[in-house]
Amino acid sequence: MNIYEYLSIGENEKPLDRIVTDGGFTGIFRKIGCIGDSLSSGEFESRTADGARNFHDFYEYSWGQHIARSTGSTVYNFSRGGMTAKEYMESFADDMGFFDKDKLCQAYIIALGVNDIVCKNMELGSLKDVNKEDYTQNAKTFAGYYAQIIQRLKLLQPRAKFFLVSMPREADDNDIKRKGHRELLEEFTKFFDNTYLVDLYTYAPVYDETFKEKYFLGHMTPTGYIVTARIIESYIDFIIRKYPADFSDAGFIGTDLYYIK
Repeated sequence: MNIYEYLSIGENEKPLDRIVTDGGFTGIFRKIGCIGDSLSSGEFESRTADGARNFHDFYEYSWGQHIARSTGSTVYNFSRGGMTAKEYMESFADDMGFFDKDKLCQAYIIALGVNDIVCKNMELGSLKDVNKEDYTQNAKTFAGYYAQIIQRLKLLQPRAKFFLVSMPREADDNDIKRKGHRELLEEFTKFFDNTYLVDLYTYAPVYDETFKEKYFLGHMTPTGYIVTARIIESYIDFIIRKYPADFSDAGFIGTDLYYIK
């Protein structure tokens, strides 16, 4: 056996060329926080005989909890259907105690943007909206609120790793918004340390009519959430294999221990 063929990135390998079913190296994180909206919450959509629609967060079906089961890690759903970065930072996270010390994680997966940008047409903004010294002074744009999440968590858990999830393409008129969202997140990975892009816009399947017939029923089906878990944990596994030195001391995140060379 050539162990390096398993551990390393293969020549010309793309992030989702290798799909893991056991979490892969995502399992190095024993506490993971998933910050997001309905698709991070395992939301199912129901309809009554008269056509009324209702929405239900079934967290046990969320992709985060599928990752928890595949890795054996503790995964928190810091999410709710309809969530925006603005609401998360203005009220939701504090009201729910998500910044409490006992809920600090080694890694955070942030999947926000659909409700902000696509549904509510919030201004995307840019890095210029981020005050690096005082996050409370960020501009009131999506970029400003999203950066606040990272900035506040970095103050509480300075060595945590952040995985920023871009929106998949859907072959509709909103793809230009999704592209802008992806480009902003890529800028954040350069602006903040320990921050990586999970680029579903580029590498995930297009969420077109065929995909939605198989994996959506208004919102995702149970199988759709498993597919999403496999995609996200496989992408993070790819990142860790690509940059192993970045993650060699992941076990020390949240402690005062270091390996000083």
